[in-house]
Amino acid sequence: MNADRTPPHPPAGTARWHTHDLALHPDRVVKRFRPAEGLGPYTRERRALTLLAAHAPGVAPVLLSAHDPAVPADPPALVMSRLPGAPLRGNPLGERQLTAWAQAVRTVHAALPPTDLARLPLRYGHQRETVERVRAWYARPPDRPFGPAVRRALEAGRDWLDGSGFGAPDAPHGVPPDVPAVFGAGDGNSANYLWDGRRVRVVDFEESGRSDRAYELAEIVEHVSARVPRPFDTAAFLRRFPLTPAESARLRDCRILLALVWLFLLAADDPAHPRNPPGTAERQARLLRRRLDGAA
Repeated sequence: MNADRTPPHPPAGTARWHTHDLALHPDRVVKRFRPAEGLGPYTRERRALTLLAAHAPGVAPVLLSAHDPAVPADPPALVMSRLPGAPLRGNPLGERQLTAWAQAVRTVHAALPPTDLARLPLRYGHQRETVERVRAWYARPPDRPFGPAVRRALEAGRDWLDGSGFGAPDAPHGVPPDVPAVFGAGDGNSANYLWDGRRVRVVDFEESGRSDRAYELAEIVEHVSARVPRPFDTAAFLRRFPLTPAESARLRDCRILLALVWLFLLAADDPAHPRNPPGTAERQARLLRRRLDGAA
């Protein structure tokens, strides 16, 4: 999700939304990671590009070189090939784009042999880690009062979390045993999927790792980019993934959890320096209530 690292009341400024700096060249991209983030994002992306080059070439950039920091203050960096195409985010998505997008996601999910996948660490921000983050947000007094619609939706979200299997002490730490594991890109931002007129390729793997289809699909359809600046047909996108009954049931809960995460993030917008249009948090509150009511 990327933004789910952000605390619910961050300081104003664009740095809260980015964990790297990009230098775009005609044939390559240089991605420098911020030392304050540690080596986790750099390590996950480097590993992902290496694995995908071996098992699913063409779906992601080719890693050209990597710079490991000599001292902690040095920014780690990756140099990778520059892929053709325009980000899906903000563009109209028809049947061709949705089909190509789903194919790219399926390719990433199925890329790794089972033995490699079993050895892979969980992706950043998987279920238990996200639940712990949400619990911490609930425990922290807000910097400013929430409006009534947001406050009621957050209360309903806490009731759901307290009563769901997701919030139970014995909730699985990793991928639940009744759903298959997949390789997850870890960030549902539709800007990370590039359409070249024929196929979709994937960039940004700093949160990648072992995951499951329901959680990864929820990442995509609940990401704020699914609605802003131009909504796409999330139901049509999901129909391109034949899920098992267990995955379908899990998808509903994953969507609620991630809609709750986004409500916290959007409600944290500083009214003195807003990053989102007026009413964004209230719209997210209504969306969360629809998820809790079982609406698609």
